Amino acid sequence: MSDTAPPVPPVAVKCLVWDLDNTLWQGTLLEDEEVVLSEAVRAVVAGLDARGVLQSVCSRNDHDLAWARLEALGVAGYFVVPEIGWGRKSDAVRRITDRLDFAPGTVAFIDDQPAERAEVAHHLPEVRCYRAEDAATLLGLPEFSPGRVTADARERRKRYQAGFRRTEEQARFTGSHDDFLRSLDLVTRIGRATEDELSRVEELTLRTSQMNATGVHYPDAVLRPLLARPGYEVLVTTVSDRFGPHGAVGVLLLRKYAEAWHLKLLATSCRVVAFGTGTVILNWLADQAARAGVHLLADFRATDRNRMMEIAYRFAGFDERPCDCRGAVPDAPGADVQLLHLVPERQDAPTTVRLIAPDLGGGAAVTSGGRE
Repeated sequence: MSDTAPPVPPVAVKCLVWDLDNTLWQGTLLEDEEVVLSEAVRAVVAGLDARGVLQSVCSRNDHDLAWARLEALGVAGYFVVPEIGWGRKSDAVRRITDRLDFAPGTVAFIDDQPAERAEVAHHLPEVRCYRAEDAATLLGLPEFSPGRVTADARERRKRYQAGFRRTEEQARFTGSHDDFLRSLDLVTRIGRATEDELSRVEELTLRTSQMNATGVHYPDAVLRPLLARPGYEVLVTTVSDRFGPHGAVGVLLLRKYAEAWHLKLLATSCRVVAFGTGTVILNWLADQAARAGVHLLADFRATDRNRMMEIAYRFAGFDERPCDCRGAVPDAPGADVQLLHLVPERQDAPTTVRLIAPDLGGGAAVTSGGRE
């Protein structure tokens, strides 16, 4: 046996910030308006996008002129929250990081000038800096190579772009929050997970901590056998609106007994908290349990980040009251996990979203709520 620990994989890069002159393209724009993009760099931009790595721009240039050149080169659409102007690059990278709500350690910066890389590294030491001459090698580096690229990852940039458009429209909207949600034409789908969706579910449980009821991450190898196991439901929630799909935003793991249904996992993405997606899921599940005439039991383990999930459970009516149905659950949770209880009642359809969901009793899918 080796007496050395295995190498720790580097933290994945979630966003690469490109300098433009002599980095993304060849030449200096203010000296030559016909700067060109090499096929090698074009392939890197497309390849990172396909892997779910976001990309942005930080360049000292005239904004309109630089953006027009990016459009002419056919790559402008790959870049989110660009920073093109004349200030310090470390400030620009910081603004990009803040707008994306990413930790600096998940952001990388590439520039041809050693002084610019040093300035960014000094003010943002967690940001990884790369030389322009190394651009063509980025796809081969482990920090840019996720182990599994899911359908959600491939659509990540489009989701962020849609999110920025959605936020801009909300800032202009003058009605109530519920009216704004109705204006989005939200559609929430809850469905039984398929084989192809399991990688999306695993990724969601790994990414989600604030809205994970137990903080437990379920790998593909644990979830896959449950798809065909009697008494188990592995359910995936997706959300879309008129700006586009949000992808997989929720996962439930439910074990069904004759007297009670045991919710072993509920995790939802933070990006749909404002849509009330967690409440929609819990109300739908309560309605399904009430139809079936069973109680609901739910695992909850408090962490330093999931207070919002506890509030969602409490608001839905879950508590610690004693009930004979608790004895019907043989796989009781560990000592650090609370088993919350709910006597469910029928629920009204949601008014701000169209819900498409299965009948857990075995009937046809249910469609309800939203605008007619």
